[in-house]
Amino acid sequence: GVTLKRYFVELPNADLAYLVEGTSEFDEYIEDMLWSQDYAVINRQLMLGAVLDAVTHAVPSVGGPSQVIDCHHNYCEREHHHGRNIWVTRKGAIRARPDDWGIVPGSMATGSYIVKGRGNAASYSSASHGAGRRMSRTKARKRLSGLDSAMSGIVWNNKPDALLDEHPEAYKNLDEVMRRQSDLVEVKYRLKPILNYKGS
Repeated sequence: GVTLKRYFVELPNADLAYLVEGTSEFDEYIEDMLWSQDYAVINRQLMLGAVLDAVTHAVPSVGGPSQVIDCHHNYCEREHHHGRNIWVTRKGAIRARPDDWGIVPGSMATGSYIVKGRGNAASYSSASHGAGRRMSRTKARKRLSGLDSAMSGIVWNNKPDALLDEHPEAYKNLDEVMRRQSDLVEVKYRLKPILNYKGS
């Protein structure tokens, strides 16, 4: 395979290794990555369809959606920024170009924000995907308790032991995160959780 040494690249850390654009290895990786991202889009569409079917069956007056927001994160895309065509990887981030609709979730007890992008060039038209964790899943399982009371007033698949790592206190304050990225996105709606189902 192609090694960076062939290009006389000395990395300060092996974890910073990368594939060189224009090589067959790079092209094959990009092809597989884009296929995976397309698969994820279809998966989201199928999940949304299943949820809408269940909701409209239980509450026929709800009707269909007036708008669907398909907002992915942890993905890579070819874009034009600062006069160059580059690959942008958004890890824990969403695209927030002008008029891009996005979803910024918090914990399962604190709800989410629906936003529109502001197209901030300094952030490569990106914004935070969510509140972000304050503590690791392992630390949350060791230090936190009382998930039942944290979920008070919310219908959920009551599995406090299995979902303890999703405790709201394991996450940063979503409202503060939104205040700090007000130059990246415009808040359109604040969603409050009434029902939460999380796999375990």
